Amino acid sequence: MPAKPKLGQNFLNDTDAIQRIAASLGDLSGRTVVEIGPGAGAITCALAGRVLAVELDHGLAAHLRAQFPTDRVTVLSEDILRFDFAAAAAVAGQKLAVVGNLPYYITSQILLKLAASHASLDRAVLMVQREVADRITAGPGSRDYGLLSVTVQLYGPAEKLFTLPPAAFSPPPDVHSTVFRWRFAPRLAELGVEEASFLSLVRQVFAQKRKTLANNLRAAGHSPQTIAAALAHAQVPAQVRAEALSIEALAALWHSLKTAGATSSGEVAPTAESISD
Repeated sequence: MPAKPKLGQNFLNDTDAIQRIAASLGDLSGRTVVEIGPGAGAITCALAGRVLAVELDHGLAAHLRAQFPTDRVTVLSEDILRFDFAAAAAVAGQKLAVVGNLPYYITSQILLKLAASHASLDRAVLMVQREVADRITAGPGSRDYGLLSVTVQLYGPAEKLFTLPPAAFSPPPDVHSTVFRWRFAPRLAELGVEEASFLSLVRQVFAQKRKTLANNLRAAGHSPQTIAAALAHAQVPAQVRAEALSIEALAALWHSLKTAGATSSGEVAPTAESISD
């Protein structure tokens, strides 16, 4: 099947990588796996368990239906951003595993979709552009640490597994690709934060990475007095930048601002555009 560049199609053709991706999901006996953008079905072939293959391209979907038995693989010709993970988990009677080579042009949107569906998910093994994986898995103090890191890691730990060169795909992309594993274990209750409000604060403090956290908070409309009191209460240095703070420290700052009445549960969580910056 010829790839369609406008849909971000780069088909994985590295047999070893395909087997490593499948193995990275762990034991799938009796499990249901959602595969995002199965393409020509290379990874689908290696997956055990019941597979829900969500493919936007109608031609590829038809190809997949002809290739796999319906008792093992159900091909759904639809947009993954509209896929109902909660309904699929309810039918499966269990949380879902997810796998996929994500189209680069909607990677952030898919990650946010998975985060929003975290209650229905157990784990995911995903392939993204190498630089995006660096940001997803980065820790505090790293140049790659930012809004995307905190947003993903708030819903569970993410770890890089391996990186593939362009030659592993047909047609070869212009970038290297990294496979990472994301285990869904939301930290909202542990940190005691309100989801949308906390992520809105994170977006504020990472708005301009070269500015101090205090300057970003001022730009977001917080008063100097409120900022000074919140930083002192959270034991955060006044001149620190957001990339130096762990999720726990950011949660402490959120609590301090909430005590001062400077947060709102009605605030909007990050968009795909904001975490792509």
